[in-house]
Amino acid sequence: MDDLKARYLSQIADAADEDALEAIRVAAVGKKGEVSLKMRELGRMTPDERQVAGPALNALKNELNSALSARKAALADAALNERLRGEWLDVTLPARDRRQGTLHPVGQVTEELTAIFAELGFSVAEGPRVETDHYNFDALNIPGHHPARAEMDTFYMARAEGDNRPPHVLRTHTSPVQIRSMEAQGAPIRIICPGGVYRADYDQTHTPMFHQVEGLAIDRDISMANLKWVLEEFFAAFFEIDGIKTRFRASHFPFTEPSAEVDIQCSWVDGQLRIGEGDDWMEVLGSGMVHPNVLRAGGIDPEQWQGFAFGMGIDRLAMLKYGIPDLRAFFDSDLRWLRNYGFASLDVPTLHGGLSR
Repeated sequence: MDDLKARYLSQIADAADEDALEAIRVAAVGKKGEVSLKMRELGRMTPDERQVAGPALNALKNELNSALSARKAALADAALNERLRGEWLDVTLPARDRRQGTLHPVGQVTEELTAIFAELGFSVAEGPRVETDHYNFDALNIPGHHPARAEMDTFYMARAEGDNRPPHVLRTHTSPVQIRSMEAQGAPIRIICPGGVYRADYDQTHTPMFHQVEGLAIDRDISMANLKWVLEEFFAAFFEIDGIKTRFRASHFPFTEPSAEVDIQCSWVDGQLRIGEGDDWMEVLGSGMVHPNVLRAGGIDPEQWQGFAFGMGIDRLAMLKYGIPDLRAFFDSDLRWLRNYGFASLDVPTLHGGLSR
């Protein structure tokens, strides 16, 4: 056994790779290896001989297995070190010069209007984009026969056969956030609800997904005069033009009564739109006093509280302010377009420091 031990320990130490080491393991302690064959001879020995040879063979087997494991680990470490030397990279080399990213106009305008309405006391509220038809239609006083509920205008979520739960839709406006906020906070409340909305429409000024911001203010003595003041303050700050005239035209929305479309003063000079001057008008948003049924749906008593609401397209505001001609380009993922219309990502819009470049 001393000869076996010396011979195999020497072979193990000299093994150049894992394949050679495995061959040594099989020859020494495998099922037909020399140590295993010696252990089979124990049955032919006398009890006294077995008492001496048995522990010695077990000790030899354990020592050879330990030497095999240690050599295998050493070979693995050596292989890893060789690989690391071969794949070495100097990480101190200077990085490639890359242009700083830019902020999408939708993100920029969202930050701008958030800053403006924050100064007017409005907080930001958010909600899910996949809504039940209760929050998207019923709670907003939109009847079942209204055209907006037709599948040609609204994206309905598919339902499994036998599913009797209320249908879900991709929200067509951010008004459901108003209902959820009224349920959660009650009155008084003053919020804006920016976010993505979905409608089945596609042309130069419409896309199936676009961005909208809606505002809601509820208190005991709010009137249309408050609505007009808030919107005029917003337009003056957003377009950075003092004294922009507005025009309210009577309209109809199921969720407000009375309702009004709001136009702003503009002119066309050599095919270029100019806001805040001239004798023309451009429609920019819808508004009105919150309908009593909508207040009730939000858990607010219309006998004690009243308020106004308004809604406008963030994408359209970006087009008007920054001269972007086609809404579809907002979603083309064209880096050339973004480099032209994008904004510095670290310039945070504020009323004191300036909203835009």
